[in-house]
Amino acid sequence: MKRLLCILSSMDTGGAETFLMKLYRNIDKSKIQMDFCINDPKTGLYEAEILNMGGKIYRIPSKSENLKEFRKQLFSIVKDNGYKYVLRVTSNTMGFMDLKIAKAAGAAVCAARSSNSSDGEGLKSKIAHVLGGILYKRYVDVKIAPSDLAAKYTFGKGAFNNGKVQILHNGLDLNVYKYDPSYNKQIRKELGIKEDAAVIGHIGRFDRQKNHEFLIDIFKAVKEKNKKAVLLLVGVGSLKEDVATKVKEYNLCESVIFAGRREDIPKLLSAMDVFVFPSFYEGMPNTVLEAQANGLGCVISDSITKEADVTGLVSYVSLNRPAQYWAELALKNIQKHQDTQKDFIKAGYDINSVTGKFVKMIGLE
Repeated sequence: MKRLLCILSSMDTGGAETFLMKLYRNIDKSKIQMDFCINDPKTGLYEAEILNMGGKIYRIPSKSENLKEFRKQLFSIVKDNGYKYVLRVTSNTMGFMDLKIAKAAGAAVCAARSSNSSDGEGLKSKIAHVLGGILYKRYVDVKIAPSDLAAKYTFGKGAFNNGKVQILHNGLDLNVYKYDPSYNKQIRKELGIKEDAAVIGHIGRFDRQKNHEFLIDIFKAVKEKNKKAVLLLVGVGSLKEDVATKVKEYNLCESVIFAGRREDIPKLLSAMDVFVFPSFYEGMPNTVLEAQANGLGCVISDSITKEADVTGLVSYVSLNRPAQYWAELALKNIQKHQDTQKDFIKAGYDINSVTGKFVKMIGLE
């Protein structure tokens, strides 16, 4: 049996983690096993499932916490367990350092999968990104990205234009994400949402990248046009309390639902009427794909790759547009959930196709 070691920060509910779990669930585990090396001291949502499927979890310090110990422990994990295949999930090229360590420990194939199209606007992040590319890019054997923007950011425009980056779609189990009216009723009843309410949905962790504060401005404008509107926010994060404070300032507490961390995303999508996603940047947002698979109209920022529109249900809007404009477009995009399975299959987003491509890219076949 071949074993692939995946290195990333945690195995919680982030987009990269969720995508890896979709691959792991679908992979032939009689031939291939996926193990995970993480830094987060807290137990992530997916860890129990990983262990139940026969995977291993290694928890080591982060580079910022203790670089010397990080190097030592990662080297030991790769060498002592004989890992020949290692995947590093990262958007910043400093993550390639991990592959240098893996190479030195005996890994034969070192792959990097881009997880974003930016690391924000901080000067330190930009400098680290440039240095990482100079120092460590030669240790990446296989370059993988979910979109053109993510590919160019993580691996460089030259590598992308020369065909050295392989695009791997964020695949979905389309039957799982298909709209189900029974879920619509179930979730609305659970969360106290009236049947005739217009539910504006968003899924994402509470941090600056996701732009929740502007989302609240948008919902305030929606509420002025539709008194029955409800905003359903799914996720956790460090800025949740800041967002909750803004909701209170706008007197929207009775119309905004903080659903927290959830495992039943397909059910929640079925309870929504439109998906609004004003992120500053993304690699390839899983949640926008999942919303489309559920047949939802999506209103998202035009800083997100155009590849995110698989179905024609996506409307791109500049973040320079006022909240009122976003609100009008969100309300216009409320419609019956569409059947989008053929669109996803045609575009190559079904999980079976994507898993097969992933296995070939890493050389695990």
